[in-house]
Amino acid sequence: MDDRMEEEVDEIELPNSEVVIKYNAAADIANRALAAVVKEAVAGRKIVDLCAGGDKVINEGVAATYGRLKDKGVAFPTCVSVNNCVGHFSPLSSDTSVLNDGDLVKIDLGVHIDGFIATVAHTMVVTANASVPIVGKQADVICAAHFAGEIAHRLIKPGNKNTQVTEAINQVAAQYKVNVVEGVLSHQMKRFVIDGNNIIISKSSLEHKVDEFEFQENQCYSVDIVMSTGEGKTKDLGEQKTTIYKRSVDQNYLLKMKASRYVFNEINTRFPTLPFTLRALDESKARLGITELLSHDLVSPYPVLYEKEGEFVAQFKFTVIISSSETKRLTSHPLPYVNSNLKIEDTGLNQILATGTKRTKKNSNKKKKANKPKSDAAAAPSEAMDTN
Repeated sequence: MDDRMEEEVDEIELPNSEVVIKYNAAADIANRALAAVVKEAVAGRKIVDLCAGGDKVINEGVAATYGRLKDKGVAFPTCVSVNNCVGHFSPLSSDTSVLNDGDLVKIDLGVHIDGFIATVAHTMVVTANASVPIVGKQADVICAAHFAGEIAHRLIKPGNKNTQVTEAINQVAAQYKVNVVEGVLSHQMKRFVIDGNNIIISKSSLEHKVDEFEFQENQCYSVDIVMSTGEGKTKDLGEQKTTIYKRSVDQNYLLKMKASRYVFNEINTRFPTLPFTLRALDESKARLGITELLSHDLVSPYPVLYEKEGEFVAQFKFTVIISSSETKRLTSHPLPYVNSNLKIEDTGLNQILATGTKRTKKNSNKKKKANKPKSDAAAAPSEAMDTN
């Protein structure tokens, strides 16, 4: 971005009403793209087709809004990660991987309008009969991720701290006898910035720490919750090549290879600040040219990570805006039908779930009670996702 654009980025932020409208517009497209991928996620469907289909819905959606605006599109490429694959699986067109019945599938994507970003991720299980509940370890990990997200949503409000959210996420994991995946971060988002400096870490350790901060009004966050039936430790097994990258805006280098210069020019023109997939470029040139860019730190990779074989990983991600009256959730999708034998027994966690997300005096006790999520997660999808 040039200096003039950087000045504009600084000037246009929340609570500007036009900014709120653009966040909501991006969220609406993200929700539609997610729903489209969920609908097509059936046994035998190629994963690359699902990813390309999600990106297509995004691009068609942004094309139909803000006609004169050029800066809009995919903020995070559609990923479809299965079972013990933790995330970032968005393969190239030559990949032949398909979904199988019983697979636990994580769908992750993002949209931006004029740099204002909405992200969303959802977990489902491939089944020919959605009326039969998901049970066992799959149900436990889905419930853990879902309710950790519900509690995080309620704790993200002015005056609370990121460390409170981290603690609660880990408490929920213990209730469902699963583990929080290490290294997962939830970021504050700003215009053209998907990974801002205010960070909620899902699991603190000696190797993974972030600074404590207090939430404030007029902030936007991408809340990312990832749980595992395994130890919660991830590895890059080298089985799948990285296809998602983000431009390192503070780095420059005079590239030597023609393919590298092509890739770098495409990135600077089309994806100057937000993540992209090599599939969005000329794939043959992209695969050849990306290596030189990596060697000179011109791009940052999003590697495909895995848990241990045989384990299941569930993810829910959503975008929230903190206002004076509520923490509003912009992105979501109805839960699959799950029935875990475990539930949240902790009194403190259940009290948080009962609080709701609105902070106005108009919120009656009756309304709060009616909208309280059920911690056994055996409810119908529409009930389980109501967070007001």
